[in-house]
Amino acid sequence: MKKLLVASAVALFGLSNAQIAKGTVYLSGQANFSQVSDNNTDEKTTEVAIVPTVGYFVNTNLAVGLGVGYKHDKASFETTTTPLPNITLTQEGKNIDNSIIVEPFVRKYWTIGEKLYIFGQLSVPMEFGSGKVEGSSTVVDNNVTPATTTTTSLSEDKAKFNSFGVTVKPGLDYFLNKNWTIEATIGEFGYNTRKYDIDGAKSVDNFNFGLNLSSVTIGVKYVFAK
Repeated sequence: MKKLLVASAVALFGLSNAQIAKGTVYLSGQANFSQVSDNNTDEKTTEVAIVPTVGYFVNTNLAVGLGVGYKHDKASFETTTTPLPNITLTQEGKNIDNSIIVEPFVRKYWTIGEKLYIFGQLSVPMEFGSGKVEGSSTVVDNNVTPATTTTTSLSEDKAKFNSFGVTVKPGLDYFLNKNWTIEATIGEFGYNTRKYDIDGAKSVDNFNFGLNLSSVTIGVKYVFAK
């Protein structure tokens, strides 16, 4: 019985020589798209982010890397009202933010099996961006013949903003073969602060601690095996 238990432990955890070698390079990244539409208020929020990532193992099972990418956020709305008899007012607005993302990180792996690893990643996400506000108002007056239409438009640049943070993410990494892996992260722990570059502006701070199974992310990466 003792021999059986030892053999089982070796089969599950004993392949400790399955290490990721120093000098190994990998390519990965994030591609996110989300959109929320509120049919009660005709408001729509869209977020698009693309962040390619490269990692380099400076030691066995220890990698450092950098992600650099782009993020686009847009919130829009449209409302139609009748402030006076036979007069229709339509208002449209957009709040747009565009930013560059830079995220250096360090990742430590621990071997579970021949192809399975757990890891912890410490990263410092930074975001540098600016935006603009666009809007228009259209008044249609049906009290006269023919009806008249008056449109007023607005376009204004917003202040630049910066965002900095520190996050820790636990995860799993499974090697399908020597070049391709599937990885999953489960929640994150961290802190982020965001501030607009205008006089008197105060930062918006966000603390995030806890494992949330609803925030599991799954991705693939390509490993240049040595």
